[in-house]
Parts: sequence; structure tokens; C-alpha cells
Amino acid sequence: MFHYCLAHTAYHLSRRLPRHGRLKFQVIVVLFVTVILVPQLYVLLRPKSARFCQQPLLNNLTCFIVFTFITTGFTMVLTLVDPVPQEVKAGFHVYGLASFAVGLCTTVLTARAPQCAKTTPELYYLSLVLSICCMLSTAFFLIMGACWIANKLFPGLVLDKRSQTGFCYQPGVGNWCIYTDSPYHEIPIKTLCLDKER
Repeated sequence: MFHYCLAHTAYHLSRRLPRHGRLKFQVIVVLFVTVILVPQLYVLLRPKSARFCQQPLLNNLTCFIVFTFITTGFTMVLTLVDPVPQEVKAGFHVYGLASFAVGLCTTVLTARAPQCAKTTPELYYLSLVLSICCMLSTAFFLIMGACWIANKLFPGLVLDKRSQTGFCYQPGVGNWCIYTDSPYHEIPIKTLCLDKER
């Protein structure tokens, strides 16, 4: 889910900016995607990468590069269009499932190919780094999904902007806060805030 996570993060970050300031953000996104894409293309074009490896890591890297290009397109559409049409959102979420499948394949193939570290070291270690990125982004979405389900089942447990209960982020103030004066807590505790400026 690494690709889906990149586009999802760019979308939500762009919504925090005024519309006239999004062009600079898109330039930064293109530079960031380029930084991610350059090592992949470098390893793909290395002669050592064509050596024998028992697992199809080279084919997987090619698929990963294609997904990186698609991510760039989705990122541009999601940050430019406001509001985003439902069809684009639906397509993006389907793309997220495909991104999860690619990340899972990358992780499984890399885990089954430790012998490729000797024959194709750059390819193996890049696949290892990409696998770790995929696992971290999947864990991030699992946590977010659990929070979303918890908030649907118990409204206000995770986030309730009106009564300021649950674990929340106050975008206007810029503080991370834990509001514990919630009906779901047995003992009301004083609100804890971590101010960024301190």
C-alpha cells in the first residue's frame, strides 16, 4: 500500500493548503516522486540486475515502477481537482487494493529470495527497502482503519470535533491533543496537549 499511502497523504496535505498555494505543493510532490523513482530506474538499468535470481524480483520491480507512475497521475489529479468526483475516488480506492497486492507480492518475493543478495545485491536490497515501506504503510492504514471503525461503532471515541473528545488533532491550533473527558472513559482526566511551538 506504499503507492496508495503516498497519494493519500499528498491529497490530505494539499487540502490543508489554500487553492492558490497548491501549485508549489505539486512541484514538491513531483520532486518527491522523482526521488523515489530514480533509485528504482537505476537498479532496473543495472547490468547486475539481469543476473539469475530464483525469485522474479526484476519483474516485480518493473511492476513497482509502473505503479509509481500511476501514483504520480493520481496524486496530480487528487491535488488539482477540488472537489474530487466520486468516480475518481472509487477508482483510487480500487487502485489502493491493487497497491496492497503489489506490496504483498514484493514482501513475499523478497522474503523468499535471500540468496539473491549474492547474485543481484542492488535489486535485492531495493526490494527489501520497498518491502519495509509497504509493510509500514499497510500498518498505518490498519491503524487508521481500526480508528475509523472504532469511531463508527462508538461515536466520539476517536474524534469528535464538536465536543473535543477522543484522540484528535486540532488543525487550526497546531496542537496534538488527547481529550480524555469522554463518556467512554471511566475516570475523566485533564486534557493533555503537546504544543508544537514548545
